[in-house]
Amino acid sequence: MEKAIITVVGRDQVGIIAHVCQFLSKANINILDISQTILDGYFNMMMIVDMSLAKESFSDVCDQLEDLGNHIGVYIKLQHEDIFNKMHRI
Repeated sequence: MEKAIITVVGRDQVGIIAHVCQFLSKANINILDISQTILDGYFNMMMIVDMSLAKESFSDVCDQLEDLGNHIGVYIKLQHEDIFNKMHRI
C-alpha cells in the first residue's frame, strides 16, 4: 500500500469535499481516512489515501490537485507518507 496525506485549507464553501472526492475517484485513489472541520469560516480537511492503484504518477496527481485547489479557491497539498515517517525518526 502506498499511503499519502492530502490537506485542504481555505474559506468554507459548498462543494469542497465533493470536488476533491470526485477527483480521487476518477484517479482511482482510495480514501482510507478523512477528517474535516470548519473553524471561524475556514475549512480544513486531512485525508489519508492509498495511491497504489492511481492512474497517474504521484507528481502528476500533486499537480492536478494543486490545479483543482486553484480552481475551487482552496489550497490542496499531497504529501507522501514517507515524509512524515522520516520526520519523526530525526
